[in-house]
Amino acid sequence: MFILKSTLREFTTDGCLDLAASLTYRMVLAIFPALIALVSLLSLFGQSGTTVTAVLDEAQGTVPAETWDTVQPALESILTAPAPGVGLIIGLLIALWSASSYVKAFGRAMNVIYEVPEGRGGIKLNVQMYLLTALLLVLLTVALMVFVLSGPVAQAVGSAIGLGIVAMTVWNIAQWFLLGFVVIFAVALLYYATPNVQQPKFRWISIGALVAIVVAVLASAGFFFYVSNFGNYNATYGALAGVIILLLWLYIINAILLFGAEIDSEIERARELQAGISAEEDLQLPARDTKASDKKAKKQREHLERARNLRRSAGHNRHGAVADHRELSG
Repeated sequence: MFILKSTLREFTTDGCLDLAASLTYRMVLAIFPALIALVSLLSLFGQSGTTVTAVLDEAQGTVPAETWDTVQPALESILTAPAPGVGLIIGLLIALWSASSYVKAFGRAMNVIYEVPEGRGGIKLNVQMYLLTALLLVLLTVALMVFVLSGPVAQAVGSAIGLGIVAMTVWNIAQWFLLGFVVIFAVALLYYATPNVQQPKFRWISIGALVAIVVAVLASAGFFFYVSNFGNYNATYGALAGVIILLLWLYIINAILLFGAEIDSEIERARELQAGISAEEDLQLPARDTKASDKKAKKQREHLERARNLRRSAGHNRHGAVADHRELSG
């Protein structure tokens, strides 16, 4: 009960709903660069065309019609564009740089949740976030490859390589476990690598991550069901209905991810309190790096000292002016 109440309080105090809105903005900006990078990765294996077509076919039946009508032209334009030839690596790096904006923003939100300033220097932080973004894109590539190998695609592949019905049935079940593993690993990486705190250990699945994943799946299913059957966004937003629905869904997902992170943070606080550690106000997890935060704190102290000197000099000048006025009056 303490952890639940503390999580709800900190979720509000940390402004996680506002942070989720910021993450949604960053995610929208990062989606298309990430897709470009994804197509570039798939093109290395000669799979961009068939994989993208299969993903678009599957996605059409799962998302609301308004959203699909809005994003389909942009998706087809980006995903079906031929991958760059000589400039493949350059294009991939540029797309990776753009897509990393969400990961960096998620790290800043995690620092707020864990009550720690960012202490990693600009070069170190960017390298870590770029590597993490690249790893997440690789995981997304694997997830897409697993996702498209289902239904008619899986049957066609199975017939081509001589797999029987039993083997295809096993694969159709196993693929969901593989997709679940990819999602769990991706969330675990976000929770572990983005904040400037040294976690006690890397956990494949934490309580907060488990809650976030389960709630995100249920919330997505409920939201899409509501939009498809009861929501009438076209009447309110007109041509922008699809965009609004997409933004609302991404906002819900980001808010849930931050709530899961708050759960892990408050569980850690409870553990520290039970161990006799003073964690009522701040968690006592060590920072990954303090170089940048120490430098920033030093500059802040120097600025405050200059401000104090300015105030003191102003007071000294004022007292001197008063004394001179008294001498002239006398």
